[in-house]
Amino acid sequence: MLTDATQLLNSSPLFKGLPQDQLGKLAAIAVRRDLVKGEALFADGDPASGFFLVASGRIKVYKLSLEGKEQVLHLFGTGEVFGEVPVFAGGNYPAHAQAMEPGRVLFFGRNAVARLLRDEVGLALNMLAILSRRLRQFTRLIEDLSLKEVPGRLAAYLLLASERQNGADRVALDVSKGLLAGMLGTIPETLSRILNRMSQRNLIQVDGRQITLLDRDALIGLAEGEKL
Repeated sequence: MLTDATQLLNSSPLFKGLPQDQLGKLAAIAVRRDLVKGEALFADGDPASGFFLVASGRIKVYKLSLEGKEQVLHLFGTGEVFGEVPVFAGGNYPAHAQAMEPGRVLFFGRNAVARLLRDEVGLALNMLAILSRRLRQFTRLIEDLSLKEVPGRLAAYLLLASERQNGADRVALDVSKGLLAGMLGTIPETLSRILNRMSQRNLIQVDGRQITLLDRDALIGLAEGEKL
């Protein structure tokens, strides 16, 4: 278990490149948790008792409106860390987290991590850097949801997905269109209409969950605020 946890930590952007002794100390405080589909890891407002590293499966972090509408903030997959900001800032988790499929996470308790960081300055600095990047990501998400229209949000999402897949023109969506609609702050019917309009204007080609980017310049223009 310790060896597996060390290998997983070394593959995570948050911990990659740390000395083996630091990885080993982190692995020693990790608690494994197996998940079933739909299982909740924490709820909005729960005390932030620790953060999580995804070993397998996917985790959905989301908010609920007063009307019960779900807004997906982020999906986390293998090697990604979530729930870390409130752990270090103090307070409560600001959203819900739920397993989208059977999987496994490693849990790092707040008190155990605090003791370790007091002794490992390099680890603390590395985590500070990733927290800063995460803040920029959420700032961009808030900007997308508040300032851009849905076509711009979709274009930005597709371009980012392409970037994550090494700049490929053919993008594989790893979520359902219903979930993607929620992530973009719209409904599935509206998302389908926009995908059709983009296809008709030869910006993209849709084949199930495979989307080919045909006109990057036009998509960049949409992401920057141009009208569809």
